[in-house]
Amino acid sequence: MITMAISLRTITVLTLLVFIGGCVAPAVPAFPDQPGERAEAVRSEVAVQVQVSPLQPGSPCSDTFVAHDLPHTTQAALPVPRLFDSNGSGLAINDLDGDGDEDIVLGDLAGPLAILWNEGGLTFTRQELGIFRRARSIALVDVDGDGALDITATNGVAAPAVFRNMGDRTFSLLPLPGMNQPAYAMNWADLDADGDLDLVTGSYDAGRQVESGSNYLFDAPAGVNVYLQQDGSWQRQQLAETAQALAISLWDLNGDDRLDIWVGNDFDEFDQVWLQGADGGWEPADFFEDTTHSTMSIDRGDLDGDGSTEYFATDMKPSTIGPQVMAQWVPLMNAAEKTRLRDDPQLSENVLQSWRGDRFVNEGYSRKIDATGWSWSGKFGDLDTDGDLDLYVVNGMIAGDLLDYLPGGELVEENQALRNDGRGQFLPAAEWGLGSTRSGRSMSMADLDGDGDLDVVVNNLNSPAQLFENRLCAAGTALTLDLRWPGPANPYALGAVVTLETDRGTLVRDVRAVSGYLSGDATQLHFGIPAGAMLEELAVRWPDGATSVVDNPAAGHHLTITRPQ
Repeated sequence: MITMAISLRTITVLTLLVFIGGCVAPAVPAFPDQPGERAEAVRSEVAVQVQVSPLQPGSPCSDTFVAHDLPHTTQAALPVPRLFDSNGSGLAINDLDGDGDEDIVLGDLAGPLAILWNEGGLTFTRQELGIFRRARSIALVDVDGDGALDITATNGVAAPAVFRNMGDRTFSLLPLPGMNQPAYAMNWADLDADGDLDLVTGSYDAGRQVESGSNYLFDAPAGVNVYLQQDGSWQRQQLAETAQALAISLWDLNGDDRLDIWVGNDFDEFDQVWLQGADGGWEPADFFEDTTHSTMSIDRGDLDGDGSTEYFATDMKPSTIGPQVMAQWVPLMNAAEKTRLRDDPQLSENVLQSWRGDRFVNEGYSRKIDATGWSWSGKFGDLDTDGDLDLYVVNGMIAGDLLDYLPGGELVEENQALRNDGRGQFLPAAEWGLGSTRSGRSMSMADLDGDGDLDVVVNNLNSPAQLFENRLCAAGTALTLDLRWPGPANPYALGAVVTLETDRGTLVRDVRAVSGYLSGDATQLHFGIPAGAMLEELAVRWPDGATSVVDNPAAGHHLTITRPQ
């Protein structure tokens, strides 16, 4: 086996072939260690090509994030938004033009999609995609498997749209035969393990009724739909006729090596989980004892380094109980009071699902993340680069017909940054400078300047979008990586799980298209590494179950790991 034992700090770019053979590769955690009869998985080891380059030097640290306004403002139709313009628009981050810099796509309600091309140094060139408006969910994925990331978007009242990346910063509408149901939330993955990407969509029926000017109960039902991609067309299976879907996750929930579906619903509509069977069918399951009542956002991560994944969903609950805060919340809470049904799992607070031997247990309250305000996108990321996943949640609400007792119909709240103390408990980190009060909706994290720390982008409502440049004085070092798989029609390896073994513990990340609220994720993965930690090996579990191992990766570098055809 060829290893990476030589000093990478003295090299600008190095290309290696790492062969997995003649030795037994370690078992890669299935992320998570959770229930279920595990399916027999492909365990072959494959060779990969590894390109290594040093991370860019960052700006001098100031132990805070620095806020930059972006040239984009999501505007509602009215000066004071009403339901359901109040829900705002999505965003997505990924490298659309393949230049190594992460680009940003921002949705709008009153205007078109905006592409912010990253020119380096946190400078951006704005380009409008004028043929699509009223964007909700946005994801940047390679739909047709040609190696270029496409722009996908929903608007709530029509089928999703896909804009094919032509490779020269232009896009053309890609026909989607068979895809015809209105969608609000969406997510992409290779559900049937055939090598190309599939789609799950959910309608937001309350919003669709208002926006289409019709009674959705008497329209053709939309609900939750699975679209499997087959030879250029899309085969639809409807799982539910109605939905109030704000978030959809596509992860293996029961540990059987098959992707499952979790739809987070607003209002009294219960969240819905479908487990995928060995025959590719979908079985509804009452999976969680407790869920959020109005599920806005879903994310996951191993928060305490025990090898088990926690799942986090956001809801509405004031972050403090001071007199001023409660004066804003109490009228709304009284109006929303309801009689709880028997066996109703819903709680009006954030929920953290933790696997405890035989079931998921809600640990949101005990870990101090149950109350973050009127919360929209909430995501984990190692913001201070110390090896532990932190949490950021964006907040606020503007609705003249709901909050008419507040000036401008606006509930003004600070976004919440919460630092992981290393044991999976969370502490407020107001000193990080992430407490914007601009009514955030969608949010994603990525290393936008190539310096190895996570920056944050927030698409606000009726205020300019913001980029928060990470200038924290890092508690450790970092490693970033991209996966490339040019053989099948999933060249960015959506669904892959990467495990980094260190002498301080194990870090796990996965490649996904969407998490949080209406927010597309970059496929580039980020590992914060504790100060002084020794990196032992990096293991990739590819979407088809094959594994690859890179020995002794060096911190402070970016890896591009390519699996040859």
